[in-house]
Amino acid sequence: MTAKKPPATRSDFRHFLRIPTRWADVDIYGHVNNVVYYAYFDTVVNEYLIKAGVLSPAESEVIGLVVETRCRFHKSLGFPGTVDAGIFVSRLGKTSVTYEIGLFDGDSEIAAADGHFIHVYVDRNSRRPSPLPKELKRALSILEIS
Repeated sequence: MTAKKPPATRSDFRHFLRIPTRWADVDIYGHVNNVVYYAYFDTVVNEYLIKAGVLSPAESEVIGLVVETRCRFHKSLGFPGTVDAGIFVSRLGKTSVTYEIGLFDGDSEIAAADGHFIHVYVDRNSRRPSPLPKELKRALSILEIS
């Protein structure tokens, strides 16, 4: 039996986005619902790409489609509160990228949840895999950890 991998820590990540939790994020059990964690993943990745100037959701010729996600839950998040979503790139391929993501409860050093998110880049119209544009690769390389 293999030992359980410990939660990610802040120092693992290259870019952060602070996201306020919303009343609508909380389920009947009093914590942020698991599906919302994936929305936080999507938010931090796309916020980085848009601010880096390499994604225009309505106009980019090459777009990333999510083909795989995973999330490990370590601690509940709640409302009111803030989530610091951190990302780094663990794999930068010819047509795909793997982001590692950590969600931190406020200023906590240990992730409340961590996981990954894989984009395969495709031509917007044909939906066929497309090589990562140079500008996108450059922006993603800033987040890369070997």
